[in-house]
Amino acid sequence: MVSEWRDAATALFDGLLRRTHLSRPSDVARIVAEEASRTLDAEDVVVYWVNRELASLVPIANPASPARDPQQVDGSVAGRSYTSSTILSVPAGDGRARVFVPVLDGTDRVGILELAMPTDTTGQLSDEMMLILERFGHATALALVSKMAYGDNLELVQRSRAMDLGAELLWSVVPPLTFATDGLVISAMLEPAYENGGDAFDYAVNDDMVHIAILDGVGHGLQAAGLSTFAIAAYRHSRRTGLDLVETYTAMDAAIADNFPDHRFVTALLGRLDPTNGLFTWVNAGHHPPLVLRDSRVVKVLEGPPATPLGVPLYESSVAVCEEHLQPGDALVLYTDGVVEARRPDGSFLGLEGLVEFLEREAAAKLPPPETLRRLQRTLLGAEGTVLNDDATVLLVNWSGGTEKLLVPQTVHERVKPR
Repeated sequence: MVSEWRDAATALFDGLLRRTHLSRPSDVARIVAEEASRTLDAEDVVVYWVNRELASLVPIANPASPARDPQQVDGSVAGRSYTSSTILSVPAGDGRARVFVPVLDGTDRVGILELAMPTDTTGQLSDEMMLILERFGHATALALVSKMAYGDNLELVQRSRAMDLGAELLWSVVPPLTFATDGLVISAMLEPAYENGGDAFDYAVNDDMVHIAILDGVGHGLQAAGLSTFAIAAYRHSRRTGLDLVETYTAMDAAIADNFPDHRFVTALLGRLDPTNGLFTWVNAGHHPPLVLRDSRVVKVLEGPPATPLGVPLYESSVAVCEEHLQPGDALVLYTDGVVEARRPDGSFLGLEGLVEFLEREAAAKLPPPETLRRLQRTLLGAEGTVLNDDATVLLVNWSGGTEKLLVPQTVHERVKPR
């Protein structure tokens, strides 16, 4: 019995890895379907890619998979598998179960793998097969994401409509929406997905420090997007040359002032989190202060002396480095104007009070950070009559809260013993 499932796993991963060496981006979904059918006796294998607005799972069309309609994230079994990062199955008849497997790039939720799998006499899949499918979903994500840089097919699958040039520029530079490691989850929201202008975010998880930044370039459209992407480049250059927070602020400020002499500027929050002790230090360049979410309550607004926005002369002001010691389980919430300035259907602004109310409600539901932000995204954009007056970006950072365990399938934590 042990040799059977090990032989199947070996053949599956050997075929996937061997064949994707020389594949085009558009070939990956077909190879996934063919190898699962060949080695696992799977039928009706479909790879779904989540769209940019995180509302729909879109099938990647290929000759080896049956035609499928997009699956809504809210209200479908595929969507529940996606939002919970959990392998789910439903009876499919003829001794098979339809299985939905999260396709995770590490912990970044990129899609779902659907397969009709043979079951045992009780209608269940063995623990060993569940383990193989979970690892196969991970391998599928790695293959897709690594190939995505070499063509446009997968990017176009993600798009429900045309993207403007400013959003095209921003999506080309921001990091993935979710990253997690032991004791840390970083998740982001960037909206509107197809027409974003001046909002941007960045992060880097290095050996001894976690670097985070949220930025808002003045203006709208392509000019604002160009300003913000330039600011990200200046931020990364400063970070990678070892500058401290004040030096980073100074270098970015000078670069923007020198290269954008038309008085354009960027508000920003530049922060560093020591993962060993929870010390958060930051410089506020004319931006909204961060929030601290603790035990399902927003317990602090991290006020501190703000410096002028990047690109604006300092005059008499100085650059202050602020600090806060986080407690295990705390989450930092960084956000831009567009979030609190979103208009509700009754015409009122969401405001800071509305944002706090939403965060506390979702935190009480014990949702992982990416799902909290996806729900905020749907609240801002999915509710009929809600209007965004500006770009809306949120960066949510959870420290030492164990929420990273919610972002991987159950088989990652449950050891399967050979039988």
